[in-house]
Amino acid sequence: MKLSNKDSVPLDKFIDYALYDKEIGYYMSHNPFGSKGDFVTAPNISRLFSEIMGIWIITFWQSIGSPKKFNLIELGAGNGEMMKVLIETFRNFPDFLKSCQIIIHEKSKYLIELQKKRINFNNIIWTKDIKKINKLPSIFIANEFFDALPIKQFIKKNQNWFERHVNIKNHNNFEFIDKKFNMKNFEKKIQFNISRNQMIIEYSPDAIKYLKSISNIIKKNNGGLLIIDYGYNETKMKNTLQAISNHKYVNILENIGKADITYNLNFNFIKKLINNIKNLNTIMTNQKKFLTNMGILKRAEIIGKKETFSKKADIFYRLKRLIHDSEMGNLFKVMLIKNVNNKFKTGF
Repeated sequence: MKLSNKDSVPLDKFIDYALYDKEIGYYMSHNPFGSKGDFVTAPNISRLFSEIMGIWIITFWQSIGSPKKFNLIELGAGNGEMMKVLIETFRNFPDFLKSCQIIIHEKSKYLIELQKKRINFNNIIWTKDIKKINKLPSIFIANEFFDALPIKQFIKKNQNWFERHVNIKNHNNFEFIDKKFNMKNFEKKIQFNISRNQMIIEYSPDAIKYLKSISNIIKKNNGGLLIIDYGYNETKMKNTLQAISNHKYVNILENIGKADITYNLNFNFIKKLINNIKNLNTIMTNQKKFLTNMGILKRAEIIGKKETFSKKADIFYRLKRLIHDSEMGNLFKVMLIKNVNNKFKTGF
C-alpha cells in the first residue's frame, strides 16, 4: 500500500503498511527477535519452552488418534528458533516425525531465509496461504502470531461510534483522527454484536479471517489451534495498542517501519467467536500454569543437575522469565481451539 501526503487511512491499513510494506515494512526488512533485536519471545529466552511445546504437540497428536499423516503448521515462525528445537525434540519420537508434514506460514521473505538457515531439516513447506494446505488432520501453533496482525480501533463518544484513522500530513508528521462510524452496519456485516457494553473496541479483520479459516480446517479434517500470546480475558475491551523498539515503548506514529506495533489479545472475544461455530470449543489457562502443568520445572531440575552453578542459575533465571507472575507467566495466555468431542486437557 502506498501512502500519499493527503491520505487518511484506517488504523489497520496504517499498521499493515508499517509492518508489512515490501519496501519499509518492519517484518519485511530485518530480524527483530532476540537481545540484539527489539523484543524477546519465549523460544529465544529458553529452549525449555520449545521442548515443552514439542511434548505437548506429540500428546495432542495422540489425542486425535495418532494419524499416520498430519500437518503441523507454525503460524509466523519468527527467527526459526522454536521450530529448530521442536524438530530436535521430535527426533526422539521417530514414529511421530515420520507422520508429520511440517509447514511454516510466513509472509516475510526476509524471515523465511532466516528460518531456512536456522532450521536443519529438509522436509518443511513454507506457505503464504493456509487455505492451500492439504486436507489432513492439522495442528496449528501460534506463538505471538495474532498480536502482530493489524487492528482497527473503534471508540464510543457521546453515544456515537468513531473509527480511528491516521492522518498523514507528511511522512514525518502522522496524527490520529477519529471518523464517525456506522457500528450497526458493521455488526450486520460481521454477524456479531461486538459493541455490546463496550466503550472501545480493538478488532483485527486478519485475525478473524485466520480464526475462521483454521476453524473450518479443524472441523473438516480434525486437529486444533494452540494460541500463546499476551492478552486478557475480561469482557470489557481496552486500548492496548503499543509500539516497541530496542526493548522499549515508543511512539506508534514515529520511526515507521523501525518499530513493532502490537496489541493485547482479548481472549474473551476469541472464545465468544469460536462458541458461535458449531462443534468447536476452547479451553484456556495462563503460560505459568500451562508450562508448569507440562513439567517444565522438573525438566529444568533434570538439566540443571548436570551443569555448573552459574549455568544452573542461568537456566532458572530464564525459567523465571517464562513463568513468574510479574514476568510472562500471567500476562501470556494459552488457548486451545479444538473439536468438542476431543476431551483433551493436558497442560490446562
